[in-house]
Amino acid sequence: MPLTSVTKDVAKLTLTVVGDYPVSQKRLWEAFADPRQLERFWGPPTWPATFTRHDFKVGGRAEYFLSGPNGEKWSGSWKFTAVNPISSFEAKDGEDNAEDENMPAAMKFTFETTPTGSRMTCVTRFSSVEAMETVAKGMEEGLRAAMPQLDTVLAGPSASAAHA
Repeated sequence: MPLTSVTKDVAKLTLTVVGDYPVSQKRLWEAFADPRQLERFWGPPTWPATFTRHDFKVGGRAEYFLSGPNGEKWSGSWKFTAVNPISSFEAKDGEDNAEDENMPAAMKFTFETTPTGSRMTCVTRFSSVEAMETVAKGMEEGLRAAMPQLDTVLAGPSASAAHA
């Protein structure tokens, strides 16, 4: 399992997810930058993701939905506030969910080289303790189910290799 740790910090209103992978930092970044790869691991196996938009630049948006086993759909989106190729990106949780005050306020993904490959750290910030308590448990369960799929994606060719 690639996840090294999932840590909830109520004082800082954060949920931090760390994963270590036996691939280069660039290869790990590509899995998040390419929507076809991202949708292969972003949703849990029983709730796969489909990205309908992935304008991966500052001010751009990613829009996706998760499809449940009984035909349910849950929509999500991110507005990118920072994109630093290969090293990090930041996003605010989607405007589609703006009416839901429990949704995370922002996420920051960082990618770094390690002695054995690379590390992804995602820090999700919540607007309040109530928002964190409402969403964090389900979010943690979803990430623990979804992120192991990243191993299979990383074992395959990168988007740039596939187009070479």
